[in-house]
Amino acid sequence: MISPMLVTSGRANVPLWGRILRRMTHNFFSVTPSFDTNYLLDPNNATDIEANINHRKGIGDIRRVQSINEQLTKNTDLSEDERIALNTQLQEELGKIPNRTHPDVIDYGIEPRIVRRYNEQHNQTDRKYFQFGDICKKMNLYRMENLGNFTGHRSYYLTHDLAELEHALINYTVHALQRRQFQLITVPDVLPGRVIESCGMSVHGVRNQVYKLSGDEHDPLCLSGTSEMALAGYFANRELPADRLPLKLMAVSRCYRAETSALQEEKGIYRVHQFTKVEMFAVCRSDQSSKVLEEFRDIEVSLFNDLGLHFLLLDMPPCELGAPAYRKYDIEAWMPGRAMYGELSSCSDCTDYQSRRLGIRVSSDSNAGEPKFAHTVNGTACAIPRMLIALLENFQNEDYTVSVPSPLVRYMGGKQFIRRRKELPELKLTKRLLQEDIL
Repeated sequence: MISPMLVTSGRANVPLWGRILRRMTHNFFSVTPSFDTNYLLDPNNATDIEANINHRKGIGDIRRVQSINEQLTKNTDLSEDERIALNTQLQEELGKIPNRTHPDVIDYGIEPRIVRRYNEQHNQTDRKYFQFGDICKKMNLYRMENLGNFTGHRSYYLTHDLAELEHALINYTVHALQRRQFQLITVPDVLPGRVIESCGMSVHGVRNQVYKLSGDEHDPLCLSGTSEMALAGYFANRELPADRLPLKLMAVSRCYRAETSALQEEKGIYRVHQFTKVEMFAVCRSDQSSKVLEEFRDIEVSLFNDLGLHFLLLDMPPCELGAPAYRKYDIEAWMPGRAMYGELSSCSDCTDYQSRRLGIRVSSDSNAGEPKFAHTVNGTACAIPRMLIALLENFQNEDYTVSVPSPLVRYMGGKQFIRRRKELPELKLTKRLLQEDIL
């Protein structure tokens, strides 16, 4: 059974987290974004900001931002309504400007840099390997066909040992993070659109990854794409004591993505509408975020390395950073059934991009100083579908069994192998499947 660790401080038997979190009653809707206008509105910085936007393939327009600001500051004849409308436009345009980019990666071009290769001896190319969907069908472990009119496109059922493997991965990951002093939190799946946009994902436009449920078109309720958003929103409009940072959290949640892919290499459960993920998240001081990012990166490497997977650690170029990340590492695992590397995980240092939009501040060490904006860091400790693909494609055997990596055996009730089920699951009892030749 998973039980969250208590992080204690000077007061005996009083959990530090309990004291901090009890004080955090929320009023997110009063949060007003606070952009770095000293930098963004300075005409001397326009060229550098524009170059950064172009490097990152962003949608922001710094020239428009500065033009609107000039109208506000120089035009003294504006009516109150005109001034309010321009201020609203200015805030909207400021919100589109992406984060700055780490100087080490600004000249990477469009390709990531390989930092290191792991477990190259496990780069399986010695024989034919089945793709995840094929080996699962042969072993009667999941269902993905004929669900379009039931649960929708790219839906799936995991059954029997495959469902057990999902929970084994979750428990393996959570226990590893608890040993590293992460606090386990359960988060909501439904969030205000403003929380999601404050974290760097758009909820508007025809093509986006967000499922909108109800509410005002300008601020709808949405299904969360990752627990990072709920964890960041948890601290909205709060001031945290500097000497108690970083705060490291984790969450196990369902993630919802409206966009999938028609690419052949991303078929099956590689890119789906909903999946389970263990997420890491930290709130820290500005002088801590680079080290926290390295810690998250090293945790991910350790988790996947201990499972015996062959993977690449990549330092990502500006065009792959999205809007919020200052620097991002990806991990791509070898998937021999697909004969390709597939993204398994990532971690990002978002500096103050999210905290400025959510109002997350750090109290000053001095009474005279103003509170500063916190930095946030996030990372995927375990995304279940990709992990299942990597494990079943790498550790399948020629007798149609799959070896369970030794760190997961204890979470699988001692099972060392996943074996083919002789009987057909009831959900597959269709004429076509009864006639299917299952080897």
